[in-house]
Amino acid sequence: MPELPEVETICRGLRPLVSGRRLFRVEVRERRLRSRVAPGIPSRLQGKAVLGVERRGKYILFLLEGETVWLFHLGMSGKLIHVAGGRPREKHDHIIVSLDNGHELRYHDPRRFGLSLVVSRAGLEGLAQIRNLGLEPFDPRFNGDYLYAASRASRRRIRDLLIDQRIVAGLGNIYANEILFNAGVRPTARAWRLGRARVERIAEMIPEVLQAAIRWCGTSFSDYRDAEDGFGEFQNHLAVYDREGGKCRVCGATIKRVAVGNRSAFYCPACQK
Repeated sequence: MPELPEVETICRGLRPLVSGRRLFRVEVRERRLRSRVAPGIPSRLQGKAVLGVERRGKYILFLLEGETVWLFHLGMSGKLIHVAGGRPREKHDHIIVSLDNGHELRYHDPRRFGLSLVVSRAGLEGLAQIRNLGLEPFDPRFNGDYLYAASRASRRRIRDLLIDQRIVAGLGNIYANEILFNAGVRPTARAWRLGRARVERIAEMIPEVLQAAIRWCGTSFSDYRDAEDGFGEFQNHLAVYDREGGKCRVCGATIKRVAVGNRSAFYCPACQK
C-alpha cells in the first residue's frame, strides 16, 4: 500500500500538471472499488477547474472550484497517473478524466481496493476517513512530547503504535521499520516501556526518514508509480525492510524478521535494542 512518501510524491508530481486545468470529461469504467463509486460523481466534477492538490495522511485531495474536494485513496495496488490522451487504455483503468489540454488522469487499480469520493470543502474534516487521523509528521506540533504522551497510553508494540493512523497520519509498515532502525529501537518493544529519550529519538527520525524517501520518490516493490508512471527508488536504500537474511549496512549483522500482529517487522539484532 502506498504510504506517506509515495502519496506525497504523487501529489507533488500532479500539482504542476493539473493545477489550473479543467476536468473536461469524467468516465467511471468500474464502480466496484472498496466502496462503490457514487453514480453522481462525474456530474459533480465535470467542468470544474483544479485549484490545487494536497495530501492528508494517505489520501490525495484535489481541491476544485465551487468548494469541492475530490478524494482518492490508492488502496493496495492503485496508481493515479497523468498521461497523454492517446495512450491506449488498460484493463484496470477504472476512472479516466480528460483534461482541457488533451491529457488525462487515470486511476488504475487491479485489486480494486481504492477509494474515490467527492465532498464539499466544509465537509472534508467530518468524513469518517479523515476526522480521526492523527497529526501529520511534518506538523510543527508533532514532536517528542506528542509521541511520548501517545506511548504512555498504549500497551502495544512500538511498531504498531507508529502505524496507527490515529497517532501518525500517513505512516505505514515500510517506514515504521526504517524509522525504528534509525532510532535503534526494536519493533517489538512495548511502547509504554520506552523511556522519554528513546521515544524522542523515534519522533526525531520520523520526518527525517520520510523526507529521505520523498527525495527518492518513494518505494516501488510492485504496483506503486509516481504521477507520470515512473518508479520510486527508495527500495534501493532500505536499511531493514524486506531484507531478511541480508547484512546490516551499518554493522554487518544479519537482518531478522518477526511477525508483529498481521504484518512482518524487520530489524537488526545488533543495532536495535
